[in-house]
Amino acid sequence: MNPRLAAARALTAVLSGKASLGSSLPPQLDKVEHHDRALAQDLAFGAARWQPRLQLLADKLLEKPFKAADKDVEALLLIGLYQLLHSRIPEHAAIGETVGCAGALKKPWAKGLLNAVLRRAQREHEEIFAELDRDPVLHTAHPRWLQKKLKAFWPEHWQAICAANNAHPPLILRVNRRHGSRDDYLAELRSAGIDAEPCTFSRDGVRLLQPCDVTTLPGFKEGRVSVQDEAAQLAADLLELAPRQRVLDACSAPGGKTCHLLEVEPGLSEVVAVDLEAKRLARVRENLERLQLDATLIAADGRDTGAWWDGQPFQRILLDAPCSATGVIRRHPDIKLTRKPEDIPALAQLQGELLDALWPTLAPGGILLYATCSVLPTENSETIAAFLARTPDAREIAIEGDFGLQPAHGRQLLPQLDGHDGFYYAKLFKRPQVL
Repeated sequence: MNPRLAAARALTAVLSGKASLGSSLPPQLDKVEHHDRALAQDLAFGAARWQPRLQLLADKLLEKPFKAADKDVEALLLIGLYQLLHSRIPEHAAIGETVGCAGALKKPWAKGLLNAVLRRAQREHEEIFAELDRDPVLHTAHPRWLQKKLKAFWPEHWQAICAANNAHPPLILRVNRRHGSRDDYLAELRSAGIDAEPCTFSRDGVRLLQPCDVTTLPGFKEGRVSVQDEAAQLAADLLELAPRQRVLDACSAPGGKTCHLLEVEPGLSEVVAVDLEAKRLARVRENLERLQLDATLIAADGRDTGAWWDGQPFQRILLDAPCSATGVIRRHPDIKLTRKPEDIPALAQLQGELLDALWPTLAPGGILLYATCSVLPTENSETIAAFLARTPDAREIAIEGDFGLQPAHGRQLLPQLDGHDGFYYAKLFKRPQVL
């Protein structure tokens, strides 16, 4: 399959609200020649990353919006505009190859439309962008609702957040402490001719200066190293793990943090990993097997403790709550297309319900670490403030460290160019009962 057609078909599912690129793109890549798969992936991710900006241009060039049944043509147009404005592909090839894909859509009229719009974009995009110069969507390439929220919540940082979201993410590794130190692994990478440097805040983190196929890295197949962003790596040390503790990892898939907990403290009595979907737990199991680690996996709604909890308390709980994922847009740029403003209060409600349900499973004197990959206070510091207000035996523990910002509650990490993703942590202590 033509890589442009593969990218467009994957993007069509996103525009139609039927899937994310994470689920729609892999089946399409399987139909593309191996040497073209990187191009197909770049086209799909790039068109999603710049879609708000590309859509402004398309709206100026189209006489009328696309019908719902023509999302495939719209996706192909976005793929073409991305090539013209944000790639090194020669313009004649970008237009010709993209228009040529319209035949596979069985919509003959689309060829003429795509050819006309793309050629006008080639000639007129600078003039149109000059007209739109005061529109922040043009410069941030973020949907208007999200751009406004970022500006309101982070007036001093919102432009840097948008810039980091639009950049390509770094490849970060987590060195397995059970198999040696980070310094030893960095030395091994240097010996193999691989440029890397230690992460700033995570004691196990390594940043590769050039991306590569991670399966070819020294020791990857043996479980000596895993892929995990630096911000996510902070969870294990923040939990203050110790031997004989029973630990719950709620909302655990795909299992990166589950495995890190076991790497950091081999003496844990048990790690219970709960996730809503059994198929997502398959990823957790795969990671555990590669790293030769053991955990108890349970497919259940974390809020329904009566269905999965055995009544034995946990000394530590990690609640990596479902969220808007606005801190990891650079890794999942289709979030710009799929996330809606009305999702945020609904997610905050779910996060509060999870906190309320899991708190009784925590032993007195235990610690619950609340985490999200969101940068929106509605899901973070405000959620924690509301929980503390209604939970008398909960007390916040200040998170010490030189990473992130300190809002009213918890600690907020904003996405950094060449650094960590956007992430949030709050550390909660359960007061022992007074007799």
